[in-house]
Amino acid sequence: MSKLIIPEGYQQLLDPIQTEQGIKQIKDFFQANLSTALRLRRVTAPLFVMRGLGINDDLNGIERPVSFPIKDMNDKVAEVVHSLAKWKRMMLAEYNIQPGYGLYTDMNAIRGDEELDNLHSLYVDQWDWEKTIVRENRNVTFLKKTVRSIYAAIRRTEYLVCETYPQIKPFLPEEIHFIHSEELLQRYPTLTPKQREDAICKEYGAVFIIGIGGKLSNGKAHDLRAPDYDDWTTDNEEGYKGLNGDIMIWYPVLERGFELSSMGIRVDKEALLHQLELTGKEDRKELYFHKRLLADDMPLSIGGGIGQSRLCMVLLHKAHIGEIQASIWPDDMRKECAKRGMPLI
Repeated sequence: MSKLIIPEGYQQLLDPIQTEQGIKQIKDFFQANLSTALRLRRVTAPLFVMRGLGINDDLNGIERPVSFPIKDMNDKVAEVVHSLAKWKRMMLAEYNIQPGYGLYTDMNAIRGDEELDNLHSLYVDQWDWEKTIVRENRNVTFLKKTVRSIYAAIRRTEYLVCETYPQIKPFLPEEIHFIHSEELLQRYPTLTPKQREDAICKEYGAVFIIGIGGKLSNGKAHDLRAPDYDDWTTDNEEGYKGLNGDIMIWYPVLERGFELSSMGIRVDKEALLHQLELTGKEDRKELYFHKRLLADDMPLSIGGGIGQSRLCMVLLHKAHIGEIQASIWPDDMRKECAKRGMPLI
């Protein structure tokens, strides 16, 4: 409850039926736009994967996956996915998807270790996408081009929502601003990473923070990233390290920075070995996913995840993600939200 934000004077702009209709409209329209903009084909994705193959996303490395034994497979253990960051890259190889094209899927996950608040739920739904690239695309210029395409699809979806529901007013800026996490540190040296995000989002409205996972000049990372999907150590042409980042906006309903997507150019063989060494995870070289990558059995790629409930929450001007999706919430949070005009599904 300590992290729950209650916006003063908050009122829902849509009733429950309109909200459900808006959710479907946003999801249908945005994924069609994303598919067209990035040339992605939809594929079917797993809810769980086998433990011990190195396929599941370990996020920051401390979250415990939900797991269960499979009776008909001698009690071998499966894990509910955290995301499909690695699985998607394997599918690029399995489907032999050529450079310039990719795939996307509806990813559903359970993250039992999440701290529940306005933005974080036990249930995570996102569009996970991955695209085959050539080595010449492994640069920050290509990364920015991809970010702009995604942001343009978000703004087109916002326009549709505002046309459908005139009581909802657009607020996203026309352009997205780019800044490296080291530049952000130098700009706000006395602030925490979260405070720096809030400050830069409030200033520009929409920001892509580049280079998340590697240590900055203060000896700390802006945020943690697993060592085996995003490339956060390769030098880029702007003189910094990192070919990944987060799409963030300033969300006036909650008056804070709001992450919509985490994405990046993926590790090649050299970056994988380097990042495994930096994080003390060199034992992962013996896992199935990592062996395939080190054997050049998977293509170079760029990819990421875009929160479905989060995007709907923002475009429908909701104060809590529980107004968009059905999940489990503490009783005191559910009661407080209902009292403040933000009933949770």
